[in-house]
Amino acid sequence: MRGGFPGFRLGSVLATSFTATLTERQGDAVERIPTPQRLVDWLAVTGLAVDSCTPAQLVLARELREAIHAAATAAATQDALPASAVRVINDHSIQGRASAVLTPEGKRQWRLSSASRVEDALGVIAADAISIIAGERDGKLALCASPTCRAAFFDTSQSRTRKWCDMNTCGNRQKKARFNAGHRKKPATA
Repeated sequence: MRGGFPGFRLGSVLATSFTATLTERQGDAVERIPTPQRLVDWLAVTGLAVDSCTPAQLVLARELREAIHAAATAAATQDALPASAVRVINDHSIQGRASAVLTPEGKRQWRLSSASRVEDALGVIAADAISIIAGERDGKLALCASPTCRAAFFDTSQSRTRKWCDMNTCGNRQKKARFNAGHRKKPATA
């Protein structure tokens, strides 16, 4: 933990990694961006570096995060997308002013209009959410099988049957719980 804060859960999909800045939503929730500086840290780790973040920008980020989570959850369960979530995602996508640029290594990188524009970074995240919720990418939205987590994640496994948002956390916890429950049921041998 950097500075006493929980570590980030980073996946390969920007939008669902962003929703994972709040984990254990159905249990004891863990806020991974509790301060504006932690949002700056998360954005830097994901290639969307900004110089600073105000408390108001952190509020906007959390609003977008929850809208993406609501829309992704609805998409994963094949329910109607919440109109308010769609509106927030679209508004952030429209407000962002970032450009995709090609690096000499042939990779896409985002260039924000200004190093202080958290809104530009949020626009990139919103656009990523739109692409996965709209079904434009190869994979499917799913919900973590952990009863305390229920995070939305983007499953790109070959079979599209992944159960956990992260095998190293939720998956291991569930496997350990099943293992321990199995050992408690067996009679002791002497």
